[in-house]
Amino acid sequence: MAFLKSFLTYLAIALFLIFATTGVHGEHEFPVGGRHGFWKVPSSPDVYENWAERLRFLIGDTLVLRYDPKADSVLQVTEQSYKICNKSDPIKSYGEGNTRIVLERSGPFFFISGAQGHCEKGQKFAVWVLSPKRGTHIHSPAPSPSDHHHLHHSPAPAPSSSGSRLIGGVIGGGVAAVAAAVLFI
Repeated sequence: MAFLKSFLTYLAIALFLIFATTGVHGEHEFPVGGRHGFWKVPSSPDVYENWAERLRFLIGDTLVLRYDPKADSVLQVTEQSYKICNKSDPIKSYGEGNTRIVLERSGPFFFISGAQGHCEKGQKFAVWVLSPKRGTHIHSPAPSPSDHHHLHHSPAPAPSSSGSRLIGGVIGGGVAAVAAAVLFI
Protein backbone atom coordinates (compact mmCIF):
# COMPACT_ATOMS: atom_id res chain seq x y z
CA MET A 1 0.00 0.00 0.00
CA ALA A 2 2.86 2.39 0.80
CA PHE A 3 4.43 1.65 -2.59
CA LEU A 4 1.18 2.48 -4.38
CA LYS A 5 0.81 5.73 -2.46
CA SER A 6 4.42 6.75 -3.28
CA PHE A 7 4.00 5.79 -6.92
CA LEU A 8 0.76 7.77 -7.29
CA THR A 9 2.32 10.76 -5.55
CA TYR A 10 5.30 10.82 -7.92
CA LEU A 11 3.04 10.24 -10.91
CA ALA A 12 0.80 13.14 -9.91
CA ILE A 13 3.80 15.44 -9.45
CA ALA A 14 5.34 14.42 -12.78
CA LEU A 15 2.09 14.90 -14.69
CA PHE A 16 1.46 18.24 -13.00
CA LEU A 17 4.91 19.50 -13.98
CA ILE A 18 4.48 18.35 -17.59
CA PHE A 19 1.11 19.99 -18.08
CA ALA A 20 1.71 23.09 -15.97
CA THR A 21 4.39 24.21 -18.43
CA THR A 22 2.34 23.65 -21.59
CA GLY A 23 -1.18 24.85 -20.87
CA VAL A 24 -1.19 28.65 -20.82
CA HIS A 25 0.44 29.91 -24.00
CA GLY A 26 -0.45 28.84 -27.49
CA GLU A 27 2.09 27.55 -29.93
CA HIS A 28 -0.20 26.42 -32.71
CA GLU A 29 -0.08 27.44 -36.34
CA PHE A 30 -3.33 28.44 -37.99
CA PRO A 31 -3.39 28.57 -41.81
CA VAL A 32 -5.79 31.47 -42.36
CA GLY A 33 -9.02 30.38 -43.98
CA GLY A 34 -8.31 26.68 -43.78
CA ARG A 35 -5.80 23.93 -44.27
CA HIS A 36 -3.58 25.68 -46.82
CA GLY A 37 -3.81 29.29 -45.70
CA PHE A 38 -4.30 30.76 -49.17
CA TRP A 39 -4.97 34.51 -48.88
CA LYS A 40 -7.23 35.48 -51.79
CA VAL A 41 -10.64 36.96 -52.54
CA PRO A 42 -13.01 34.43 -50.97
CA SER A 43 -15.86 32.65 -52.74
CA SER A 44 -18.31 34.36 -50.37
CA PRO A 45 -17.77 37.55 -48.33
CA ASP A 46 -17.79 35.91 -44.88
CA VAL A 47 -15.40 32.98 -45.43
CA TYR A 48 -12.48 34.43 -43.44
CA GLU A 49 -14.67 35.89 -40.70
CA ASN A 50 -16.46 32.53 -40.24
CA TRP A 51 -13.08 30.77 -40.10
CA ALA A 52 -11.80 33.12 -37.38
CA GLU A 53 -15.03 32.87 -35.33
CA ARG A 54 -14.70 29.08 -35.04
CA LEU A 55 -11.28 29.19 -33.38
CA ARG A 56 -9.72 30.20 -30.09
CA PHE A 57 -6.35 31.94 -30.22
CA LEU A 58 -3.77 32.15 -27.43
CA ILE A 59 -0.68 34.29 -27.03
CA GLY A 60 2.09 32.61 -29.03
CA ASP A 61 -0.17 31.18 -31.74
CA THR A 62 0.84 31.92 -35.34
CA LEU A 63 -1.33 32.93 -38.30
CA VAL A 64 -0.03 31.65 -41.66
CA LEU A 65 -1.04 33.30 -44.95
CA ARG A 66 0.19 32.33 -48.42
CA TYR A 67 -0.32 34.55 -51.48
CA ASP A 68 1.35 36.00 -54.56
CA PRO A 69 3.44 38.92 -53.23
CA LYS A 70 3.20 40.69 -56.60
CA ALA A 71 -0.60 40.74 -56.42
CA ASP A 72 -1.51 41.03 -52.73
CA SER A 73 -0.39 41.78 -49.18
CA VAL A 74 -1.70 41.57 -45.61
CA LEU A 75 -2.32 44.66 -43.52
CA GLN A 76 -2.88 44.73 -39.78
CA VAL A 77 -5.21 47.67 -39.15
CA THR A 78 -7.30 49.32 -36.46
CA GLU A 79 -10.88 48.25 -35.86
CA GLN A 80 -12.18 51.38 -37.59
CA SER A 81 -10.00 50.78 -40.67
CA TYR A 82 -11.15 47.16 -40.68
CA LYS A 83 -14.82 48.17 -40.73
CA ILE A 84 -14.40 50.51 -43.73
CA CYS A 85 -11.54 48.68 -45.50
CA ASN A 86 -9.16 51.61 -45.12
CA LYS A 87 -5.64 50.65 -46.25
CA SER A 88 -4.05 54.09 -45.89
CA ASP A 89 -2.51 53.81 -42.40
CA PRO A 90 -1.83 50.17 -41.41
CA ILE A 91 -0.36 49.19 -38.05
CA LYS A 92 1.81 46.62 -39.86
CA SER A 93 2.19 45.58 -43.47
CA TYR A 94 3.26 42.16 -44.73
CA GLY A 95 4.13 41.45 -48.35
CA GLU A 96 6.54 38.53 -48.61
CA GLY A 97 3.97 35.99 -49.84
CA ASN A 98 4.43 33.51 -46.99
CA THR A 99 3.41 35.59 -44.00
CA ARG A 100 3.67 34.26 -40.46
CA ILE A 101 2.16 36.50 -37.79
CA VAL A 102 2.84 35.58 -34.17
CA LEU A 103 0.06 36.76 -31.84
CA GLU A 104 2.15 38.29 -29.05
CA ARG A 105 -0.54 39.84 -26.84
CA SER A 106 -4.14 39.31 -25.83
CA GLY A 107 -6.95 41.30 -27.39
CA PRO A 108 -8.26 41.96 -30.89
CA PHE A 109 -6.27 41.89 -34.13
CA PHE A 110 -7.73 43.11 -37.43
CA PHE A 111 -6.39 42.13 -40.86
CA ILE A 112 -7.35 43.17 -44.40
CA SER A 113 -5.99 42.62 -47.89
CA GLY A 114 -3.71 45.32 -49.27
CA ALA A 115 -4.91 44.72 -52.86
CA GLN A 116 -7.37 47.19 -54.36
CA GLY A 117 -10.99 46.11 -53.83
CA HIS A 118 -10.20 42.80 -52.12
CA CYS A 119 -11.21 43.82 -48.58
CA GLU A 120 -14.58 45.03 -49.86
CA LYS A 121 -15.12 41.53 -51.30
CA GLY A 122 -14.52 39.89 -47.91
CA GLN A 123 -10.76 39.38 -47.83
CA LYS A 124 -10.49 40.40 -44.19
CA PHE A 125 -10.76 38.84 -40.75
CA ALA A 126 -10.49 39.67 -37.07
CA VAL A 127 -9.15 37.42 -34.30
CA TRP A 128 -9.45 37.76 -30.56
CA VAL A 129 -6.47 36.45 -28.59
CA LEU A 130 -7.46 35.21 -25.15
CA SER A 131 -5.64 36.51 -22.11
CA PRO A 132 -3.48 34.02 -20.18
CA LYS A 133 -6.06 34.02 -17.37
CA ARG A 134 -8.93 33.29 -19.75
CA GLY A 135 -6.79 30.92 -21.87
CA THR A 136 -6.32 28.56 -18.92
CA HIS A 137 -10.07 27.93 -18.90
CA ILE A 138 -10.08 25.92 -22.12
CA HIS A 139 -13.76 25.00 -21.87
CA SER A 140 -15.05 28.54 -21.35
CA PRO A 141 -16.86 30.20 -24.27
CA ALA A 142 -15.20 32.77 -26.46
CA PRO A 143 -15.75 36.39 -25.43
CA SER A 144 -19.27 37.38 -26.35
CA PRO A 145 -20.26 40.66 -27.99
CA SER A 146 -21.60 41.89 -24.65
CA ASP A 147 -18.24 41.17 -22.98
CA HIS A 148 -16.18 42.96 -25.63
CA HIS A 149 -17.68 45.54 -27.95
CA HIS A 150 -14.97 44.80 -30.53
CA LEU A 151 -16.58 41.52 -31.51
CA HIS A 152 -19.67 41.55 -33.67
CA HIS A 153 -20.50 37.86 -33.69
CA SER A 154 -21.77 35.13 -31.43
CA PRO A 155 -19.44 32.99 -29.27
CA ALA A 156 -17.46 30.40 -31.20
CA PRO A 157 -17.70 26.67 -30.58
CA ALA A 158 -14.69 24.90 -29.16
CA PRO A 159 -11.94 24.43 -31.78
CA SER A 160 -11.67 21.04 -33.42
CA SER A 161 -8.16 21.66 -34.73
CA SER A 162 -6.61 22.18 -31.29
CA GLY A 163 -7.27 18.82 -29.75
CA SER A 164 -4.09 19.01 -27.71
CA ARG A 165 -5.56 21.84 -25.65
CA LEU A 166 -8.61 19.73 -24.87
CA ILE A 167 -6.44 16.70 -24.07
CA GLY A 168 -4.28 18.87 -21.81
CA GLY A 169 -7.38 19.98 -19.94
CA VAL A 170 -8.66 16.42 -19.59
CA ILE A 171 -5.29 15.08 -18.47
CA GLY A 172 -4.82 18.06 -16.17
CA GLY A 173 -8.16 17.15 -14.59
CA GLY A 174 -6.92 13.57 -14.33
CA VAL A 175 -3.82 14.79 -12.49
CA ALA A 176 -6.04 16.60 -10.00
CA ALA A 177 -8.08 13.40 -9.48
CA VAL A 178 -4.92 11.32 -8.93
CA ALA A 179 -3.60 13.92 -6.47
CA ALA A 180 -6.90 13.87 -4.57
CA ALA A 181 -6.85 10.06 -4.49
CA VAL A 182 -3.29 10.08 -3.08
CA LEU A 183 -4.37 12.37 -0.25
CA PHE A 184 -7.15 9.97 0.78
CA ILE A 185 -5.14 6.71 0.58
